Amino acid sequence: MNIYLELFLVFFKIGTFTFGGGYAMIPLIEKEIIVSKKWVEKEELMNLFSLAQSIPGAIAINSASIIGYKIAKKPGAFFATFGVILPSFIIISFIAMFFENIADMPVVTAIFQGISGCVIALILVTALKMAKVSIVDWISLILFLVSIIFVLLTPITPIYVIMLGIIVGLLVPFEKKEASR
Repeated sequence: MNIYLELFLVFFKIGTFTFGGGYAMIPLIEKEIIVSKKWVEKEELMNLFSLAQSIPGAIAINSASIIGYKIAKKPGAFFATFGVILPSFIIISFIAMFFENIADMPVVTAIFQGISGCVIALILVTALKMAKVSIVDWISLILFLVSIIFVLLTPITPIYVIMLGIIVGLLVPFEKKEASR
C-alpha cells in the first residue's frame, strides 16, 4: 500500500475513534504507529509528542503533522494531518445540523458523560506512559515534580514552565535511558 494512503488511513481511523482531543488520541497513535505499523520506536514517539505539545496549535494536529513528516516528509505530514482532521470536520458538520434538536435529550447527555470518563482515563494512561519514558534520572524527576507544583499551586502560566524545561534541557546533562519495549 502507498505510504501516503497508509498514513491517511491510520490517522483517519485515529481521528474517527477518538473523543476528547489530542491527549486522548495518544494511546491510539502509540498503538498504531509503534505496535501495528512499527514506524517509530516508543522513545522517539514520546519525543515527537513532546515537540507537538511544545509548539502552538492542537496537539492532535501537531502530532499527526510531525509523525507524518518523520515517516514521509512533507507529503506524509499533509496526508497524516488531513486524515486526523477530516473525521472531526465531518462529525462536527453533522452534529451542527442537528445539535439544537438533540442537545437536551437524556441519551445525548449520557453519551457525553460516558465519553468524558473515558477521556480522563486515556489522558491519565498517556501521562503515566510519558512519565515512564521521560523520567530517566534525578534531574528529570525533580523537574517533573517542580513543574507539577508550579502548574497546580501557583498562578504561573504553563508557558513559563515549558520554557523552564527547555532551559534546563539545554543546560543540564540528562542520563540516556533505552526505551522499554
